[in-house]
Amino acid sequence: MQDTASQIRAGVKRAVGAEDHIRLAVTGLSRAGKTVFITSMVQNLLALGQGMNTLPKLERRLTENGQCRLTSVQVLPAGAGFLPRFEQEANFFALAADTPAWPSRTDDVATLSLMLEIVPRSIVGRRLGSHRVRLDILDYPGEWLLDLPMVEQSFAEWSAATLALLRTPPRDACAAPFMQFMTALRPTDLADENVARKGHALYRDALHACRERHGLRYLQPGRFLCLGPRSEAPFLWFFPLEGAEDTDRPDTLGALLRDRFEAYCDDMRVNFFDSLFTEFNRQVMLVDVLGALCAGREAFEDTARAILEIAASLRYGENTFTGRMGDLAAQALHAGKQMLLLGASGDEPAKTGPRIERVAVVATKADHVPEIKRDNLRNLLRHLAQPVASSAVGAGVSYHVASSLRAASDGTAKIGDHHVPVVQGIKLGESVVRSCYVGEVPSGAPPESFWGQPYFEMPVFTPPRIDATGRSGIPHLHMDDILDELIGGLL
Repeated sequence: MQDTASQIRAGVKRAVGAEDHIRLAVTGLSRAGKTVFITSMVQNLLALGQGMNTLPKLERRLTENGQCRLTSVQVLPAGAGFLPRFEQEANFFALAADTPAWPSRTDDVATLSLMLEIVPRSIVGRRLGSHRVRLDILDYPGEWLLDLPMVEQSFAEWSAATLALLRTPPRDACAAPFMQFMTALRPTDLADENVARKGHALYRDALHACRERHGLRYLQPGRFLCLGPRSEAPFLWFFPLEGAEDTDRPDTLGALLRDRFEAYCDDMRVNFFDSLFTEFNRQVMLVDVLGALCAGREAFEDTARAILEIAASLRYGENTFTGRMGDLAAQALHAGKQMLLLGASGDEPAKTGPRIERVAVVATKADHVPEIKRDNLRNLLRHLAQPVASSAVGAGVSYHVASSLRAASDGTAKIGDHHVPVVQGIKLGESVVRSCYVGEVPSGAPPESFWGQPYFEMPVFTPPRIDATGRSGIPHLHMDDILDELIGGLL
């Protein structure tokens, strides 16, 4: 009887909005700062739950009659889930150490869940108890996002497009050893494991060189750059092949590489995109606009290409997050995955995930430019991320500039006869605060003249000293604006 009463009470609470469940996917290209973003977001929410005003905009929304209605924020136990847990504590302690260090980059999927307890505004809600908001967060390697367009292509289509890119500067120099190796190969050659492994290694080295030497971002497959837990699985040992459409015979090199490509795409679709992304109803897309700008024209245009291709494969405001595969196929794949994981009855209808209702596109590392240039940075982000807005039919899209961990402050310095806005911080490897004049940030598409000389420099700063207890949160820039946009309406 007591269980029935509890169920009725819980049902009433859900009906009057006393419980909400927010599922947030933190996405973006590599090196955009996803790990630090999540660490800062969680730590500042925990501190806010302890009465510290670490997120002013959320604090104002939650304050009524001079009192904050947020009574607590807690990290929920990992439970019996099949995904790794996001290492919040380890990441925070790395930042708060006596010698602060940036956390390690994400190399696998991870999740973390928070529970927010809030005093309801309405009298009826207060009688039912606290308003509870569960926030589930998904972190994963940014490189993997670039595989989303691949699942819609055949091996021949992907090979042709990839090889065409490898023949353009600056990729051509990075890929020279691989392309030389390719000249002796034909799709009709007999399958040879040694050839397949060598070609895979040379192609993977070319991708690494494109990223490390030139800051390029549109590099596929993303798992070749960030392997994850199954680094030696044979379905990873493939590479683009000239004339890949000639793959009819099953014992040929072309057929072997095609089969591995298809197995790879199936694995990413079923075990990553369908099984994870269909569960999320909020999205953050982080973009390192300043890093792309600093790396030069090729890197900037490559970042724009990556965003365009990703946005073209995403669907917002619908019941799936799986691109253009078709609703029935996505539902069937997702339902099959759920039956395997949960033992669901085959008689139950296929479930699709909630629609992506809000998307926050964020230019990270905004503390690296002075305040007067941040409007330009937001406009430049809007230019780069326009394909996201075009794809987000039925979803709200907002644009932000932010720094998850503020490592630099605004200042002025005298250059010649003029005082100019600068940023001040301790550069990596140094011990004293320096003023840095970073140059110009264009407000929109950079004009041709922008690339004629180095107008922008990207300093790398040491993380600042922060309170090791975590009570004071993490110093940031505009994280509260992002959270207010994404979850404020449910608080």
